[in-house]
Amino acid sequence: MQLFLLLVVSVVFAQDTTEESENPFVDFQNISNSSDRFSLFYNTENRYNQNSAFDWKKSLEDYIQDAESDKDSISLFQYKTMQSQVLYDLGEYSKSVALANELYKDSREKEIQYKKILLELLDRNYEKLKLYVKQSEVRKEKKELGITDNISFYDIYSNLGLPGRARKDYIQENSKSLDPADYYGNAVYNNNIGNYLRLDKSQPVAIIHYKKAEGFVDLYLDDVVDVKTENQIIKASLLKGKIIGNLGKCYADLKDFKKAILSLKESVDIISEYRMGVHSSELVENTLYLADCYLQTDEVEKAKSLLDKDFRFLQSDYILKRNRLLAAYYDKKGDFENSLYYYKKNIRVRDSIASSEQTINSQQLEAIVQSELENSKALYLESKQNLELKSIEMEKLDSTISFVYISLIFVLLGFAGLVYAYLRSIKVQRIIVKQKHIIEASLVEKDSLLKEIHHRVKNNLQMVSSLLSLQTKNTRSKAAIQALEEGKSRVKAMALIHQKLYQNDDLSVIEMQGYIESLVNSIQSVYKKGGHKININIDAEGVELDIDRAIPFGLILNELVSNSFKYGFPDDEQTGQIFIHLRKEEGVDGFFEYTDTGVGMPEDVEERSESSMGIRLMKRLVNQLQSNLNIDKKDEGVRFWFNFK
Repeated sequence: MQLFLLLVVSVVFAQDTTEESENPFVDFQNISNSSDRFSLFYNTENRYNQNSAFDWKKSLEDYIQDAESDKDSISLFQYKTMQSQVLYDLGEYSKSVALANELYKDSREKEIQYKKILLELLDRNYEKLKLYVKQSEVRKEKKELGITDNISFYDIYSNLGLPGRARKDYIQENSKSLDPADYYGNAVYNNNIGNYLRLDKSQPVAIIHYKKAEGFVDLYLDDVVDVKTENQIIKASLLKGKIIGNLGKCYADLKDFKKAILSLKESVDIISEYRMGVHSSELVENTLYLADCYLQTDEVEKAKSLLDKDFRFLQSDYILKRNRLLAAYYDKKGDFENSLYYYKKNIRVRDSIASSEQTINSQQLEAIVQSELENSKALYLESKQNLELKSIEMEKLDSTISFVYISLIFVLLGFAGLVYAYLRSIKVQRIIVKQKHIIEASLVEKDSLLKEIHHRVKNNLQMVSSLLSLQTKNTRSKAAIQALEEGKSRVKAMALIHQKLYQNDDLSVIEMQGYIESLVNSIQSVYKKGGHKININIDAEGVELDIDRAIPFGLILNELVSNSFKYGFPDDEQTGQIFIHLRKEEGVDGFFEYTDTGVGMPEDVEERSESSMGIRLMKRLVNQLQSNLNIDKKDEGVRFWFNFK
């Protein structure tokens, strides 16, 4: 797993190096304008990786001279802001704060981003210089400009020797907004809590928070899903180095020097690697703690090598501790003259700063408390105004609620009316449903009776057909037999209508395509000769007719198809075609057409029509349909057609 993580991190670094140059200082010099240089400077965490802060300081001094010569005020402001930052990074806090103050006075017309950078720089400088009143004034300025929502003093209280008060305020302000998924934020939070506990002499509890912080920063660094920039990795690694160093200081305070040495050595190595040329108070403090641990375990030469490092001890606390450790070293070596020298040196330094520092700290604490009281008063006034506004809003809300109550009463009354109307409608609907059931039952009964009637009519017509068949067998006259067969065919056509009706779900209409097919099949069964060689095409799909029109159509078709089989195709081996076309659309006149490809009509068809029962029957049936029968004679075949309502 560790190997996998190392490979992933190496890939991320490889991607970063392909996108960014390995030397920010060279990129900085190759840029042609101050704005882009300013952006690169503040967006590069490891700007001192290849070139020291002194190189940057020298380069900025040259650019400042050029800007002064060109009278370029914007570039001059940007270069001096970067110069103030470099002075802070070098530990030259007095110079940095003086330059930052001068720049801030000239930034009235500048964008808020420049003011924010300068105020943050002033805040950190005043902390290093222990000018906490000035630091609190800077924070007030940040609030007035809207850079921060609230002023916090917990770190100042800690620096003034009140870590318990600092921890309480810090937890109150930050615990509620902490996101469990923010590993880096949780690491910073637990590290700060641990610092306040350690300074309050609660090392065992502090160790618990430091270990939590170390766990969170490891989770942050090992999270391969969230790809991080090189700056983020450097920042998190530095935080891990500080956390491990804080653990080492706790172990040292608890006299567990073995654990303390391991943690402090690791911390010094990490901070030395990632501080990138920036002056680090944590590195100085951890080195002094490590030297003290070596002296406690009689590894005096290791302690001496650490004390000889040139860290530019800028803070009086570190100077005093270094002198005390050097005195202890020479005491262990038996060099009492040098030991006494460092003890006396420490006494002089302590005497010179003790009284003034104590007075200054007391004055600053009083000023900070006063400042916090003023801030609390301002917050109180702001809260009071908010409460007054809320009170006005509540009064408006009360009147609104009263109006809502009155409206609600009317709504309830209206609702009661609706409920009453609804119950009435339910009662009416129940009556309607009951009546509907009665009507449906009556309709079902009526349909059943109609089907029974049609069934009986069909049976009666079949009985008539059977009687005609018996009569045919007892008749010897060919003319009589032919007349009886024709009558029988017509009876079957009508019987088929009634059969289709009682078989349908809808008793009011007959689907003509199926009826015509059944009728033609019935006629073909009577005229066996050559019937299978005549192709009959029926086009009546989707046409439905009521019984009053279906019966005339059935009888007309019976006459036409019978005539085609009897007279149109006299030869048994003759082939031919019959076309039956029926169309009826809603709101439009219907159209019927019958065509065959037989021998056609005789020349004297008009004279014969008066004596032919079949033609006279068809004409009367067409008259029932409120139309006239049209006959077209052709060389081959015949065509009958008419329109109908």
